[in-house]
Amino acid sequence: MKKYSGIIIDAVSRRQFKGEITVENGKIISVEEKEHDNEQYILPGLVDAHVHIESSMTVPSVFARMAVAKGTVAVVSDPHEIANVMGEEGIEFMLEDAKRSPLKVYFGVPSCVPATPFESSGAALDAEAVDRLLVKDDLCYLSEMMNFPGVILGFPDVMAKLESAKKYGKIIDGHAPGLRGADLQKYIAAGISTDHECFEYEEAVEKINLGMKILIREGSSARNFETLYKLIDEYPESVMLCTDDSHPDTLIYEGHIDKLLRRGQEEGLDIYNLIRAAVINPVEHYGLNVGMLREGDPADFIIVDDLKVFNVLKTFIDGNCVYDDGKVLFSVEKAPAKNVFNRSKISIDDVKLAVPASGSNGEQMKKIRVIVAQDGELVTGQELALPKVENGNLVSDPARDILKMVVLSRYADDPVQIGFIKNIGLKKGAIASSIAHDSHNIIAVGATDEDIVEAVNRLVENQGGIVVGTKENLIDLPLEVSGLMSTLDGKEVASSYEQLNEEARKLGTSLMSPFMTLSFMSLLVIPELKLGDKGLFDVTKFEFVELFAGE
Repeated sequence: MKKYSGIIIDAVSRRQFKGEITVENGKIISVEEKEHDNEQYILPGLVDAHVHIESSMTVPSVFARMAVAKGTVAVVSDPHEIANVMGEEGIEFMLEDAKRSPLKVYFGVPSCVPATPFESSGAALDAEAVDRLLVKDDLCYLSEMMNFPGVILGFPDVMAKLESAKKYGKIIDGHAPGLRGADLQKYIAAGISTDHECFEYEEAVEKINLGMKILIREGSSARNFETLYKLIDEYPESVMLCTDDSHPDTLIYEGHIDKLLRRGQEEGLDIYNLIRAAVINPVEHYGLNVGMLREGDPADFIIVDDLKVFNVLKTFIDGNCVYDDGKVLFSVEKAPAKNVFNRSKISIDDVKLAVPASGSNGEQMKKIRVIVAQDGELVTGQELALPKVENGNLVSDPARDILKMVVLSRYADDPVQIGFIKNIGLKKGAIASSIAHDSHNIIAVGATDEDIVEAVNRLVENQGGIVVGTKENLIDLPLEVSGLMSTLDGKEVASSYEQLNEEARKLGTSLMSPFMTLSFMSLLVIPELKLGDKGLFDVTKFEFVELFAGE
């Protein structure tokens, strides 16, 4: 039996008082008001309501060490990324590795593997596989249904997955950026209960009024807290907090859910509403076995020095102190490397794109469709532009910030697909990655064809990871688990990743998180224009389009 005293934050009853909690056998057996001189605060542990652990570039057991240091005791995690690479074997890897740490990880069954039929993935989870997985007790919900057109149009395979979740009484997560009106109503009527993709306040309010729970996301690239934070006080029962996709440097240097409690208070939000969003709502919505600082609850709590500064001093999970004064109190053995990577190196000819015969005269040149990246957003725009031509081939134009981008399958030696993108900002060199949502093929952007080829071929040598630099000077971060995650300690991965970011900035990019932004430029379910391993794709039309658009 152990006792802990401090200023207790009772988020359920919305009050704080000096008191003492008693813990025995992993449970809180009493919460009592009691005078003492301890000015530290005791709060329920924090919950990330939607995260892809793979985006931390570390395996679950290593991610856990970073998370508990920020006061996180539980995460609702979608193993969608590794499932696209390794299918059910990948999901099983995540489940088993997560068990090696005390962090409470609640995995879902990925609903869209692959996300669309318009790209190559390493695996597919059809309706039968999803049904088989949903039976498992350790797979707790149906993960984000990204194929919202399939829901609206009633695609049989999509609807079968939704029906399986309902049959087993499991929550269905949503993913519907910008969806409004009648189509949104159809989507919700299908049983989908959440959305973490709102990038406009009015969109979020409409979804809440129709019964959805809105997850306010603040990741490494997509950051919606500034736009949506007022919802926390206005609709306190309908909002949760999540990071979705956070890279290791963000987790270590900026924080996890804790940073949103700090920011919320800076904006004048009610502390109890913030804790409701960070703890109570996800616990209740997903039915998590996570304590909320009540008698009989699991002893999942944190001790902080000050509510506004929110410096986490200690983290407890099931009564065990897992983080204390800067030290994580558990270690994990190195996870085994597992991967699927079947790609050969490419040549300069593979990334050349000749001017069409009809455009040999400059005045008659057709314009090309250009993807317009947006810093801090997953959505893109598109515009038409005349391409730069050298020796009869279309090339990058750093002066106008219109750069060549390539996507190629990591699962077979299929042809390289070529497009052009604006707002990456490289003046020289290239960046490349095998983290390319959602099928995680190889994606690269560069100032010259030679730089692109060298960066891609370094990725092939490493069997996945991230590469940045010029053809003469490349630096890399190998990711030996499915080309998505490292087994190294989080601080080592974060340090290497920060070096990559710094090198990308030296090459000219001003993007907040260039590799995170790059990783979403092949995601064919987020508007507006993207490039997959089978070609240029207009998400609003949900069809492939030609690079050359004409006048």
